[in-house]
Amino acid sequence: QVQLAESGGGLVQAGDSLRLSCAASGRTFSPYAMGWFRQAPGKERVFVAAISWGGGSPYYTDSVKGRFTISRDDAKNTVYLQMDSLKPADTAVYYCARGRNSGLTINQGYYNLWGQGTQVTVSS
Repeated sequence: QVQLAESGGGLVQAGDSLRLSCAASGRTFSPYAMGWFRQAPGKERVFVAAISWGGGSPYYTDSVKGRFTISRDDAKNTVYLQMDSLKPADTAVYYCARGRNSGLTINQGYYNLWGQGTQVTVSS
């Protein structure tokens, strides 16, 4: 059975960087799209970034464009989220998820496997 495990979260100051990792156990990421989502306190979980199988055409929500970079290493069954210039508004629990196929979407219902989440806290 495939499981996803996020790591790399923590407490940082505004302007700092973090790199989140999401590792899969059991089976590979291929040929599935992978996504990152986040849930801030008291808010719904929302889309952050996604990457198709093969790594082409990553897609980001507007608030993180130019600051976050999603990437994947299918040989290591790992997807990453590099987060630069962090802001207090980025504070949330971050989740990785595997899509049902290789295509990109921001729709959470399309993702059928989720990790347990990792906390990112950005202080001002």
